[in-house]
Parts: sequence; structure tokens; C-alpha cells
Amino acid sequence: MAQEKVFPMTQEGKDKLEQELEYLKTVKRKEVVERIKIARSFGDLSENSEYDSAKEEQAFVEGRITTLENMIRNAKIIEGEADTSSVSLGRTVTFTELPDGEEETYTIVGSAEADPFEGKISNDSPIAKSLLGKKVDDEVTVQTPGGEMLVKIVNIS
Repeated sequence: MAQEKVFPMTQEGKDKLEQELEYLKTVKRKEVVERIKIARSFGDLSENSEYDSAKEEQAFVEGRITTLENMIRNAKIIEGEADTSSVSLGRTVTFTELPDGEEETYTIVGSAEADPFEGKISNDSPIAKSLLGKKVDDEVTVQTPGGEMLVKIVNIS
């Protein structure tokens, strides 16, 4: 039997997924069923774009519910260890791009809760992979889609 994928995440991330799952099951599912019911009342289903759209949305919602249930079931909570001597999962790292770039700060999280717009990057991302295990004042070459960049770690929390 295949090994289930483990989803490392913070407790906050797991809570967020559980909230989304609850919303999909209790609110969104009912809305979609109602849309299907209304679309059926329009008659001929073979040329009913409202019906097709509602069925597609239903498939998406059900797929998302299944995905979330799997992620929550296989979640591995990242413990907030006191050790901030090196970059690890769950840590917030601040670095500057050398020679004269601005400071950037990211929290390294599991792929399930990554959200770059909120400063949370996946441990599978090129930046995180390059930074994991490094310490303050380390200079690190990061491979990005736009080419290499050299960064210096200034803080880990």
C-alpha cells in the first residue's frame, strides 16, 4: 500500500484548513445544490449552461473537500522549538539580497499553508530549500527561476 504524504504545517495553518473545510461542507455545498436545483428547473439539461456551471462547481467543491480532509488527516504539526540558531520549518527568516538589496522576511511553512502574499513560503520552494539549515550571517546562493541570487541571513526567529 502506498505511503500517505505527510503535510507539515503550523497549528494555525491546520486550523485555517479546518475552517475552510467546515465552510465548504456546511455553506458552499448547500449553495451549489441549490444552484443545481434552480438550473434543473430551466428545462432541457443538454443545453443548460447554468446546470453545467453548477455541476462543475460541485465537482470542484467536492474535490477540495476531499483534498482538505486528506491534508488534515495527514497533518504533522510543526512544533515551535526554542532553537533559532538555524533556519528550519516553522521559523521566520530575514535576509538581504547582496550586494545592496532590501531586507525580506519569510516564514517557512509546509506546502499546505504556503501563501507568499502573507510572507509564508513552502519548504519546497527554491528559496526555502537554499536557506534550510543555514545560520545568521551565512551567505547563501539561491537558485530562482530568474537566475541565481546571493543573500545574507540577518535574523532567524
